Amino acid sequence: MIKRLFTILILLTFTGGIALVFAAGKKESTAGKSAYPPGMEKWLKEAKLGPYQEHPQNWKEIEAKAKEEGEVVVYSSSSRIAKVAGLFEKTYPGIKVKYFDLGSVKSVEKTVAEQKADLYNADIVTTGGSGQVIHKLLDNHMIVNFVPDTVGDRIPKKYKEPLLIRINEAIVFYYNTEAYSEPPIKNIWELTTPKWKGKVVTKDINASLSVFMGFATIVQHAKEMAEAYKRMTGKNIVLHDGVPDAGYEFVYRLLHNDLIILKSGGKVAAASGKRGQENPPISIIYFTYLRYNDSKKYANGVITPLDPVEKLVYPTYTAIARQAPHPNAAKLFTAFEMGSPKITKDTVIEPPYTKGKSAELLQGLAPYYDPGSASPRADVPKPRGGEIWDELKGWDVDPDFMWYEAPKLQDFWTQQAAK
Repeated sequence: MIKRLFTILILLTFTGGIALVFAAGKKESTAGKSAYPPGMEKWLKEAKLGPYQEHPQNWKEIEAKAKEEGEVVVYSSSSRIAKVAGLFEKTYPGIKVKYFDLGSVKSVEKTVAEQKADLYNADIVTTGGSGQVIHKLLDNHMIVNFVPDTVGDRIPKKYKEPLLIRINEAIVFYYNTEAYSEPPIKNIWELTTPKWKGKVVTKDINASLSVFMGFATIVQHAKEMAEAYKRMTGKNIVLHDGVPDAGYEFVYRLLHNDLIILKSGGKVAAASGKRGQENPPISIIYFTYLRYNDSKKYANGVITPLDPVEKLVYPTYTAIARQAPHPNAAKLFTAFEMGSPKITKDTVIEPPYTKGKSAELLQGLAPYYDPGSASPRADVPKPRGGEIWDELKGWDVDPDFMWYEAPKLQDFWTQQAAK
C-alpha cells in the first residue's frame, strides 16, 4: 500500500530577495479544492469571478464598470508591458494602466509578500515561472483564472486550464551569423567540449524563472540527453560522482566548461549577437530576443538542426489577482491581452505591428508578435518569419516537474557554479 508522501518544505532564496516555498507531495494542482481565504468568496461573488462567472460574459456591463473603476494595476515579468499599457489606454481612454515591470522572479515575490500582509494592490499578474505560478499562486488562491469568452473557444484546453496562457515563448541557442556561415554545432553536447570552453553564455537561473525553466526541462529529459550523447560520441555516457543522470551531467559539464553566467538577458543576447566579433560565443537565452536583430542590428541566428532539442517552450500566464480592487478593468485588460476576436487564420497582419490597423487587431498581442513568440490562440496567423517556431524541435516546460523536482537543480547549479 502506497503511503501518503509527507510534505517537505524547502526554502530557496532567489536573486532579487525572493524566498519561495516548494512542497514535495502528490503531484497535482489543488486549485479550487481548498476553502477560500477570508474575504475572498464575497469578492468573487461581487466580481463575478471563479465559480460565480457569468456565461455568457456581459462585456457591455464589464466595460462600463471598468470605466467606473478607472484603473488597472498590472504586475508583469515583461518590459513590453509598457507597450501593452499604451495600446490599452488608447483603446479605452479613461482607464489608466499602472504597471510594474518586475521580471518573473519579482512578480511572484511581490504578489506573495503583499497578500501575506493582507495587501491587495494588483489586478493582473502576468508572468512565467510555471511551477510557482500554478502551485504557489493558483493553488493558494492568490490568483484567479479568467478566460474571456471573446476568444476562449479558440484556445486549446491545455492553454487555458488550469490557467490562461497569454503567450508561449522559448529558450533557444543562438550563434553569430556574421562570424559563422552555418551553425557551428549540431549536437547540444558539443557545448561541453574543450572547443567551446568559456564560449557559452547564459543568464543565471536564479535571476530568471524563464531560463530556470529551460534548464530544468533539459534535466527532465535525461533519457533523450543520454541518447543524444551516444549519437555524438558512439559511447554511453559516464556520469561524474554524485550526478544522477544525463540531464544533470549536461549541466555539470557545461558549468565546468567555464560557462559564462550573466544577470541580464539583454547582455547575453549581445554577447553572441554583436557584429564585428572574430570568435563570438553561443548564447542560451530567450527566443523573443531575435527581434534585436532589427532593433539593435544583432546577427543572432537560432541553431538548427540541433540534437536533441532546439527550443525549450515556456508559458507566460495571465490571471486576475485575489481581491483585485479593479476586477472589471482586469477582465477587460485580460481580453485585450489575447487580441481582437476579429482575427482569423486568414487575417493579413502587416508590419509595423504596434501601429495602425495591425495594432487595432492584435491589441495586447502586438508587442509580442514576433518569430520568437506564439499566441495560444489557434486562429492567430504567424508573423513574418514566424514559421520557424513550428519548424523547431521543442520540449515543453512541465509545471509539476518545476515545482516538485526543479528546486534540486537550483541547489546543484549553485554548488557546481561555485567550484
